[in-house]
Amino acid sequence: MTWTANGCFVTLAILFLWRGEDVAEACSCSPAHPQEAFCNSDIVLRGKVVGKQEVDAGNDVYGNTIKRIKYDIKQIKMFKGPSNDIDAIYTAPISAVCGVTLENNGKEYLITGKLKSDGTMHITLCDFIKPWDELSETQKKSLTERYEMGCGCKITRCTSIPCMISSPAECLWTDWLIMKTVNGGQAKHFACIKRSDDSCAWYRGSAPPKKDFMDIEDP
Repeated sequence: MTWTANGCFVTLAILFLWRGEDVAEACSCSPAHPQEAFCNSDIVLRGKVVGKQEVDAGNDVYGNTIKRIKYDIKQIKMFKGPSNDIDAIYTAPISAVCGVTLENNGKEYLITGKLKSDGTMHITLCDFIKPWDELSETQKKSLTERYEMGCGCKITRCTSIPCMISSPAECLWTDWLIMKTVNGGQAKHFACIKRSDDSCAWYRGSAPPKKDFMDIEDP
């Protein structure tokens, strides 16, 4: 599974028949840096799937039953979220409406998602969801040491030249421009951290940054 962004939006794109219901939607996501996914999520946890079932989630405006996939999970570590353990995660049943497929084979995941008013966690394809062993060591450490320090910064994605920032509190994300992937060096090894003067800059390293630091530091 590849990681995706945290800002999901649905576009009218395709028309197909699923379980007798007409669905005229497709899932489309705008890429986000892992730090953005962390900051914009209600819940960030490490866990693995231990069960799966399809459940009813009420009715839509036409009276049709809404289906959801319920993943029973074993929470290994909570990085951001409520004090109680999350033991189930809900998602749409098909990818066309942003439903997520997780493997029930002992694989551990980093999962970000939203907390609903009823206390349940919900995920979409636009959340940052990735097998734990595919994360870089810097990404793993940043979940507890660095990403939260940069939640007051803005990461601006650069896809073509020219690209620029509009304020000192922004970091320019150039992975797609330079490496043709959103999972490049800045996503794997950097965090955008606020300095003492309220400006923001990229920081590289596994330890928390010093009070004042250069734009790029060695691990």
